Amino acid sequence: MSEASRYLSEYGELSSVPLFNQPTNAAPPTPTGLGATVITPSTVSNDVDWSLVAALRAQASEQLSQTIASDRSRLDKDAQQELGRSIVLDLIESAMADAANAGQGTWSPARQQATAQAVFDSLFRLGRLQPLVDDDRVENIIIIGYDRVRLELIDGTLIDGPPVADSDQELIDFLVFLASRSEVNARSFSEAQPRLHLRLDGGARLAAAAWVTPRPSVVIRRHRLMQVTLDDLVKREMLTPIAASFLRAAVRTRKSIVVAGAQGAGKTTLVRALCAEIDEMEAIGTFETEYELHLHELDRHQIVHAWESRPGSGERGPDGRQAGEFTLDEALVDSFRFNLSRQIVGEVRGKEIWAMIKAMESGTGSISTTHAADAVAAVRKLVTCAMEAGPHITQGLATSKLAATVDLIVQLSMETVPVPGGGRRTRRVAEIIALAPGEKDPGYATTHVFSPDASGVAVPDVLPDEYRALAGHGFDLAGYLSTRPMGGTP
Repeated sequence: MSEASRYLSEYGELSSVPLFNQPTNAAPPTPTGLGATVITPSTVSNDVDWSLVAALRAQASEQLSQTIASDRSRLDKDAQQELGRSIVLDLIESAMADAANAGQGTWSPARQQATAQAVFDSLFRLGRLQPLVDDDRVENIIIIGYDRVRLELIDGTLIDGPPVADSDQELIDFLVFLASRSEVNARSFSEAQPRLHLRLDGGARLAAAAWVTPRPSVVIRRHRLMQVTLDDLVKREMLTPIAASFLRAAVRTRKSIVVAGAQGAGKTTLVRALCAEIDEMEAIGTFETEYELHLHELDRHQIVHAWESRPGSGERGPDGRQAGEFTLDEALVDSFRFNLSRQIVGEVRGKEIWAMIKAMESGTGSISTTHAADAVAAVRKLVTCAMEAGPHITQGLATSKLAATVDLIVQLSMETVPVPGGGRRTRRVAEIIALAPGEKDPGYATTHVFSPDASGVAVPDVLPDEYRALAGHGFDLAGYLSTRPMGGTP
């Protein structure tokens, strides 16, 4: 039996997965005149009339906005949702009456419940995406048009998912609504702003593009491994125990580490595991375009200052910036006043690496991520990013600074192999290289401390002498030396 078939036979179709429980801080639903039909977690029926749901959502949104505008007191999120529940249930009752008057028969309690839940989810949550986001087995949702949906499960299996709208335009309309109503970081999504990067209210990350792509494209990442350690990743066969011991010791001895890899390779998960090795009393600062690490919510460390960048809006000023824009570069500069012990950058994409270099020069033990095909290519990528800070940053200067501040680069690999009924992805630590200044071109020297074996797993290779001292901090030096190749350093 294929992995996809096994999944479906064990759990049933994803379209019938029970909906997400109400957030723990949300007020419980109040029974109404609909009797048992209250908006609580339930299974959304396959025969929900989604065109009716869209119409009811529009009516509910308008009524909710009018009520809030006429109420002098400011309603908090829970109060708005309670009001929304009441409005939705009233609309459902009216829709039922209209159907009965038109001779269409009465609605079953299940249909009442499913429709009410669908309208509520569309109004306050993620609509037809909600069951997928809330399913603990789903890690990534890949959408290319409303009816081409692929789901990556937590074990790496790829299977088909249900449609998330009735048309591409409906999907776009909902994304526009979703972006505008987000309470955590509202953003614009339109033909003038055809890309969207959004942290969803539940903590998932959404990236979307439309108008510049043949069909609307969406990827939702729902991080399932939050309280994760290096030992957990060893159990998942992402790296070997010896590699884990080396990285653990490197973090404890305050080596500055860059985690590189392709999109979706597990960089954020590995960084979260590395941060678990930082002493709980150290003051940490995190810098992200959208919160993904969530170190400030995990209660593992006593002090975590979390920064999130913010795009601007409206016309650009004389300096080329939009009003309200806040960049990671600015956040890193501001952080120098916060007495941080460690600075963790979720992803280096451009000139913010220069501020990161300054942070590494001011202290040690910083961690960041970047996209790269291999570990050596990551060095070249970081040099290019640093040069984006301005013409005053030459290639030579960027190279020398990086070589002097970055200690290790950990490269992740991701492989997708076909299996009957879908595919499966495997993620591994493939390389760990040590970076040091070099006297000749290119200006830096790299040593493969761990290199990929035939299966793509990082195994011991050449150990620089200065890293032998990590043995006093948990590094399995004896195990490393006993498994290294004959050509390695004795």
